[in-house]
Amino acid sequence: MKEKLSSILEAARAELENAADLKAMEDLRIRFLGKKGELTAILKQMGSLSPEERPAMGQLANTVRSEIEARLAEKGERLRTELAAKKLEAEKIDVTLPGTAMKVGRRHPLNAVLEEVEEIFLGMGFDIVDGPEVETDHYCFEALNMPKSHPARDTQDTFYINDNVVLRTQTSSVQIRTMEQRKPPIRIISPGRVYRSDTVDATHSPLFHQIEGLVIDKGITLADLYGTLDLLMKKLYGKDTQIRLRPHHFPYTEPSAEVDLMCFNCGGKGCSMCKNEGYVELLGSGMVHPKVLEGCGIDPEVYSGFAFGIGLERITMGRYGINDMRLLYENDMRFLGQF
Repeated sequence: MKEKLSSILEAARAELENAADLKAMEDLRIRFLGKKGELTAILKQMGSLSPEERPAMGQLANTVRSEIEARLAEKGERLRTELAAKKLEAEKIDVTLPGTAMKVGRRHPLNAVLEEVEEIFLGMGFDIVDGPEVETDHYCFEALNMPKSHPARDTQDTFYINDNVVLRTQTSSVQIRTMEQRKPPIRIISPGRVYRSDTVDATHSPLFHQIEGLVIDKGITLADLYGTLDLLMKKLYGKDTQIRLRPHHFPYTEPSAEVDLMCFNCGGKGCSMCKNEGYVELLGSGMVHPKVLEGCGIDPEVYSGFAFGIGLERITMGRYGINDMRLLYENDMRFLGQF
């Protein structure tokens, strides 16, 4: 048995010295010290020795085990150090090389203009209010003085979930909800997505964005509406910008007015962009209809107010000279990267 233990130790010394990697080291550990290893097999034969021989053989076996374990640990540490050095060398970075430029994102032109409009209205004391895009017929039409079969619904045809639930055609529904929940004075804008069953072309889309405004207080007149919109347009397009109010009809305002903006292309002289009129149609507005106020629990004998709705795409296109709305939705970085 003594010869066998010595033979195992010599074999372990030689093979551990020649082990090339950590896998080979693990294979040697299993071969010599594993449950079915050579040293374990020798130890199982200890029962066949005489009582006088057992202590000496036991001590020798422990010495062999200890030396093999020590050599395994030493060689393993050496191999791990060499492996780490090779990995560092292979992954070495030359810090003197020029770096890779990182692309920095930027706001979408719609978001940039929306944030600017919101800042302008916040500066005038308005609140920003949001509401659901999936609305009931009541908030989208009936509360705005457009009962079923009203002809004005034809121009705002939308996507119906069922007979009573629709995708909102304008954010006026948010104004109704606000008037039901708040008492005057009210000063809000309600930006958001709206939906109409329009055919996609350069100036129309079934999905677009509106910014609607509402002011309800005592003594509000058309002059307040004009002053608010005039300030907004001057902030957006410059101090020389001019607007005009043109009589119109909306079921939810009385009187109503279309608001035109002096053509930013020709300065009011007339060109192809404004069809030689000098102004371009921009938004609808008017004094809130008394029936709308009554329906929301506001006394029209005490309070009055104005409302307006601006197409975000329209003012963005005017701001940046974009002639096709579809460019705003195509996510082409060659286009979006210009803003």
